[in-house]
Amino acid sequence: MNYDIIIIGGGPGGYVSAIRAAQLGFKVGCIDKWIDKKNNPSLGGTCLNVGCIPSKALLESSHLFKNIQNSEHLGIKANAKIDVKKMLANKDKIVGELTGGIASLFKANNITWLQGTGKLLKNKQVSFIDGKNNEEILTAKNIVLATGSVSVIPPNMKLGKRVIDSEGALDLDKIPKKLCVIGAGAIGLELGSVWRRLGSEVVILERDGFLTTADSKVSRTSASYFKKQGLNIFTGAEVISVSETSKFATVKYKKAQEEITEKFDNVIVAVGRKPYLEGCIDKDSGVKINDSGRVEVDDFCQTSVEGVYAIGDIVKGPMLAHKASEEGVVVAQRIAGQKSQINHDLVPMVIYTHPEIAWVGKTEKDLKTSGVDYKVGEFSFMANGRAKSASETDGFVKVLADSNTDRILGMHIVGHNASELIANGVITMEFEGTSEDLSRMIFAHPTLSESIHEAALAVDKRAIHTINKK
Repeated sequence: MNYDIIIIGGGPGGYVSAIRAAQLGFKVGCIDKWIDKKNNPSLGGTCLNVGCIPSKALLESSHLFKNIQNSEHLGIKANAKIDVKKMLANKDKIVGELTGGIASLFKANNITWLQGTGKLLKNKQVSFIDGKNNEEILTAKNIVLATGSVSVIPPNMKLGKRVIDSEGALDLDKIPKKLCVIGAGAIGLELGSVWRRLGSEVVILERDGFLTTADSKVSRTSASYFKKQGLNIFTGAEVISVSETSKFATVKYKKAQEEITEKFDNVIVAVGRKPYLEGCIDKDSGVKINDSGRVEVDDFCQTSVEGVYAIGDIVKGPMLAHKASEEGVVVAQRIAGQKSQINHDLVPMVIYTHPEIAWVGKTEKDLKTSGVDYKVGEFSFMANGRAKSASETDGFVKVLADSNTDRILGMHIVGHNASELIANGVITMEFEGTSEDLSRMIFAHPTLSESIHEAALAVDKRAIHTINKK
């Protein structure tokens, strides 16, 4: 069968690209192999099925539970109890509604959902194998590779019933008394937070430093908050081996030349993700894959083969759903002859712990390394009225601006709803705005976003609700 565009992968990159392409009038086929827990085909990829969405559902449930437990200062007394199975059922319900919604959008936009696997062959042909192992050769003028990523499982760690990956951590139906998380990145911190709030003793082992890609103050401040919450984070911890029995899991690791062996109820392996390209690209297809295992693309996501594009986790840049989605839109629109592009320098980064962590643009380290002269403005949520009234005073907003042009070069936030607030930085920076621009805008009162206004004012030592540093 012939299509205008065939997309291999139905995750946040692939399904978004398919919908946009269909809106533009193209005949679109989207190949996806995901099968859910009920053995039904499901769109949305890792993000909707076992990633972004279910993890946020658990984070919200556990955060609400913790807040109810600690609400006496608000005049609320409650004896909160957690029903883990109901919590998981709510998570699954949310996932089902969203993945079902994508299927409805496919139907409404006349997108052919090809349930099975796809492999790019030479001459822009695609081998499609359905669930009954029947093969069909498909052709299209344009191909979009959007096959996503999978968890990295080091050779000294084998998954089982007690040693699990991030997907398995979303389905724990009992609260572990003692839990080990290997990896202190976004996934490890979020999953560790969920089970710590529900009562687990949590140990997080990180081979490198803590949040080394974040601003140094963001990293340092966040670490102090997590310590107060009872997350035991050990950096410079090299895991030697992980094993399990029917009763417990054993982790042997080295820290400061000392070899330590500990037993846990469960171990979550969250050391990172890698591009998923297994069986997706034939060696004769002409598509180049670099040494890091990612598909080589230009600034508009086109591969070394004209008319073949790649997006999301299998190409350069951070492995984030929102980055993949925007790349999918850009590709569809460029195929249609539009001049779309994506600014990879302004992809917001978010960690959904409590408080949340978010940033966009450059860190101070980046600017110092590049020799850029810059100014800093900071404002603490401790001085924000809305944060005070909500008992959410942890954290701050930090704005970095060019000393010569005043153009904002970076925004960094630790605090309640940082994931929502960071959009202020993205929008301002996309329009090449300055700290002066932000400082002259009117922000509603009382809101958390006023802290962004104050941080922008602080760049030139004009903040109103804090003492300006000389």
